Amino acid sequence: MFGYRVPAPDEAMLISGGRRGLGGAPFRVVTGHGKFVLPVFRKTRFLTLSMCEAEVTETCVTKQGISLHVRAVIAFKVGNDTESIINAGQRFLSDQDQMSILTGRIFAGHLRSIIGSMTVEEIVTERQKLAAEVLDTSKLEMAKIGLIVDSLQIQSIDDGDTGYIDAMSAPHKAAIQRQAQIAQAQATQASVEAQQVAARNQAEYARQTAIVQAEYSAEVDRAQAQAAQAGPLAQAHAQQEVLAAQTELAQRAAQLRQQQLVAEIVRPAEAEAERIKVLAIADAERMKIQAEAAASHDRVALDRMLIDQLPLIVKEAAGGLAGANVNVLNGADGLGEIAAGLVAQGLTILDSVRQNLGGQNSENRAAKANAPLELQGYSRTPDNGVEGDEPKGSASAS
Repeated sequence: MFGYRVPAPDEAMLISGGRRGLGGAPFRVVTGHGKFVLPVFRKTRFLTLSMCEAEVTETCVTKQGISLHVRAVIAFKVGNDTESIINAGQRFLSDQDQMSILTGRIFAGHLRSIIGSMTVEEIVTERQKLAAEVLDTSKLEMAKIGLIVDSLQIQSIDDGDTGYIDAMSAPHKAAIQRQAQIAQAQATQASVEAQQVAARNQAEYARQTAIVQAEYSAEVDRAQAQAAQAGPLAQAHAQQEVLAAQTELAQRAAQLRQQQLVAEIVRPAEAEAERIKVLAIADAERMKIQAEAAASHDRVALDRMLIDQLPLIVKEAAGGLAGANVNVLNGADGLGEIAAGLVAQGLTILDSVRQNLGGQNSENRAAKANAPLELQGYSRTPDNGVEGDEPKGSASAS
């Protein structure tokens, strides 16, 4: 828009003409916003607020009288406050490049002054201290011209051909070289030890490898030997199993034959023997029953015969008494007693005869029971059995 001016972010707009600025300044300062400016009645200029750089190369003499060539770089700018802008604008607005030249000169003077109060050792070893002191001494002077210093860097310090700095660093160089040599020796020793360890490890690895290969070869040989023996061993095991099977089969055949012999011969023989034993026991029992029956028949016949002969016996006894001189004292009762005595004598005689005949019959039956079967009236067949249940003749007791 016509008449409206806006400064850049790193610029300050200075408007002259019209009313005066702060503190009686001949211009007004505008930063960060625009403003209407009458083209004819007002004049506008711009002052940079960006960073500037100044380089200083100066020969300085130390407290010891030793000349040093010092090179430093200063970073500075115009302050952001209105007062600093006014101070810088009044001094550098027409030629802003003069800010770097003037700043370099100012710092060169302060640098010579500070180095002159220090030794070479302090300057070399305490560069940051040197920079801080130069900044402190130049800060007030730089503020008067509206500039502020952001940093000061001492880039190099050189003593020329005097060799003082080299001599000063010689002990340190020697120590460093000694430490370097020691470190190199240690590194060499470590390298040698590492090589020795590596050689030992390689030897151990070779030995272990040889052992493993030997074990592997031995295992392969054993496996081959076992494989070579596997055929004969398998055949031997097979033959052994066949023999064992044949032996078991023979044992089973023998057991089967034994069972067959028992079933075919032993059991029939035992059955035949049992049959013969049962038949013999039955025959003996039958003979016993027959003998007892015969004896009973004989006793009955004997008792009947004795009973039949009892009157004759009593008669004979009475006949013997007929010629005897017998006195009967009690009459009829006495005769009755005599008759009863005769009958009793007859019965006693009958019992004696019966007992004698009974003992003879028992002896006859025992002798007949102990006699062979042929003598008892049985006949044997050509084989070892007894046939027929009937005896050859009937046994009777006499």
